[in-house]
Amino acid sequence: MSQNVPIIIGPDAVRHLVAFCQELPSQPITLVSDTNTYRALGERIKAALKQAGLPVISIVLEGEEVIADEKYLIQTMVQAPPVDQVFVAVGSGTITDITRYVSFRTRNPFISAPTAASVDGFVSTGAPLVVGGLKDTVKAQGPIGVFADLPTLMAAPPELRAAGFGDVIGKTTALADWRLGHLLWSEPHDAEIERRVRHAMASCFESTDDIANGSDQGLRHLMDALIETGLCMLAVGDSRPASGAEHHCSHYWEMELLKENKPAILHGAKVGYAAMLVAQVYDKVRALTQDDVRQLVENAPFRGHDGELADIRRIYGSGAGAIQKIQEPFLSLTEQEYRQLQGRIVENWPAIREIAETVLPASAVAELLEQVGAPTDWRTLGLEEHMIEPALLYGHYLRNRFTVIKLCRFLGIDTRPAP
Repeated sequence: MSQNVPIIIGPDAVRHLVAFCQELPSQPITLVSDTNTYRALGERIKAALKQAGLPVISIVLEGEEVIADEKYLIQTMVQAPPVDQVFVAVGSGTITDITRYVSFRTRNPFISAPTAASVDGFVSTGAPLVVGGLKDTVKAQGPIGVFADLPTLMAAPPELRAAGFGDVIGKTTALADWRLGHLLWSEPHDAEIERRVRHAMASCFESTDDIANGSDQGLRHLMDALIETGLCMLAVGDSRPASGAEHHCSHYWEMELLKENKPAILHGAKVGYAAMLVAQVYDKVRALTQDDVRQLVENAPFRGHDGELADIRRIYGSGAGAIQKIQEPFLSLTEQEYRQLQGRIVENWPAIREIAETVLPASAVAELLEQVGAPTDWRTLGLEEHMIEPALLYGHYLRNRFTVIKLCRFLGIDTRPAP
């Protein structure tokens, strides 16, 4: 996807979308929505396209909870005509991910028509899907255009913009994790991209009151931040600029909710709450001196391949094989390599503390979330108490990333949240 795609956020977005479609080669336009997003915007887009003389096919996914899993991917694939077409995703995260993947696999382009400022993935090339009960991001494609109707964004339920804000606030821990990975795990890093994400995050925080009130200016700032962070992920080719330990917790909870047949929870709501918990871990890191860390390393045990694998099998069951492959670079560390990395942590502790200083204190994260009406408690979020600790202990296995949780594993630091 080119970063020069048209991105329109305003009251005339539908008109721009129709004009954009008129310039495309003659082919049907296939709208993908759910029952809520069809009522919110899909019906209006369909009518506008038809009035312009464009052929339109509408796929409305039904069900109490539409998720990006095998069931809804196949439904969309089957209902789409077996011809060249342009897909239009009318919705937020889930609908966009379903559409981006189906359009990619059928070798057709897609357009994003967001109905809520709730996620940062509108321009992403990856599709977070749930396959076989495991949450993973698979290769797909970005949209050829984004047309966000501002009145529709403003009319969306308040919890959706609070979720979008939660996704933005998650960058405070994600960016620090990105720098840790670069320092200690040789992961790639781009200082200019980090600067862009921080600027988008700061701009969003400055508009917290407007976002909380659902004003047009607030929704513009929120949507700008979400799209900018998405473009930053696109620029580096993966999600590191916007996704760290807080997202791993969110993915873990999503899988647990599916396993227990519990209602889904908005992605950004989970990310915002998880960012608060991960910020607590960074609070602990900031409080440690280099001498403290040297003592921790002396007492931290080496669990080795078998010890780590036992946890993976116990926590992830039938999905353990896939997790083992993801974690092979970590699992394959010899004791000598493990101890060498611990030594690098001690040596680089001043730099690690500097990274930790870039993270908002957990109390500040909580205050911002409360200001926009986002959950700061597992009860109001909709989780079960028994899900909280395992996410912080074992969610890191879901990605081959060196986050603050991995750091704490090497130091033997307890990452469980304060009661």
